[in-house]
Amino acid sequence: MVQQKTAIVTGASRGIGAAIAERLAQEGFAIVINYAGNTAAAEDAKARIESAGGRAVLAKGDVADPAAVKAVFDIAEKEFGKVDVLINNAGVFQPMPLKDSTDDLFDRHFNINVKGTFNGMREAATRLSKGGRIVNFSTSVTGTKMENYSVYGATKAAVETMTAIFAKELRGTGTTVNCVAPGPTGTDLFLDGKSPDLIDRLAKMSPMERLGTPDDIAAVVSFLVGPDGGWINGQVIRANGGMV
Repeated sequence: MVQQKTAIVTGASRGIGAAIAERLAQEGFAIVINYAGNTAAAEDAKARIESAGGRAVLAKGDVADPAAVKAVFDIAEKEFGKVDVLINNAGVFQPMPLKDSTDDLFDRHFNINVKGTFNGMREAATRLSKGGRIVNFSTSVTGTKMENYSVYGATKAAVETMTAIFAKELRGTGTTVNCVAPGPTGTDLFLDGKSPDLIDRLAKMSPMERLGTPDDIAAVVSFLVGPDGGWINGQVIRANGGMV
């Protein structure tokens, strides 16, 4: 009997992370739902997976803390026996002109977006099953270079570089490391504080003339971690409807 595969999804209580967790659960993965603080949302995500017949466990922890990331892997191994997939989705996003960006804003973005991804990959290097899959998250801002996104964009440029190098460092393990770079996507995090006019303008930047959806992004992740994605390695996939 083939043992069920396990996927850790960080930042999986809401938005893109929750959509990824649900999509992979539908495809037969046992899911470890990592989240930082919103327990109610994480429990809702777990309940949706279980009501559809899937298996999921909660693992609270700040990805910027190496000990917390280690604990997430510990929970995965205790509950499901192994870890096959790591989705480094957790991140923060606060547009701000560079001249107005505070030290706290800079540190928070780099601690979560860069160090959090680094912590996950470093742990996965010795604990992921042979032939595993790692999917990191960037942004299409690395291509558009839109104003007010310098700090956020810089963190994701770092993630893209680490992705390509780490894929080479895992030579011989059969594990792939890729990066998904969404464009504007209709999540609560993205929509918060934006006027209808701005949302419409951002939607029209794509020739598809709409925002992406969390399910759009989950579909890309599903491909990368599935049997047909095994020859894609060290790449950045811009999932933005053709915006850039």
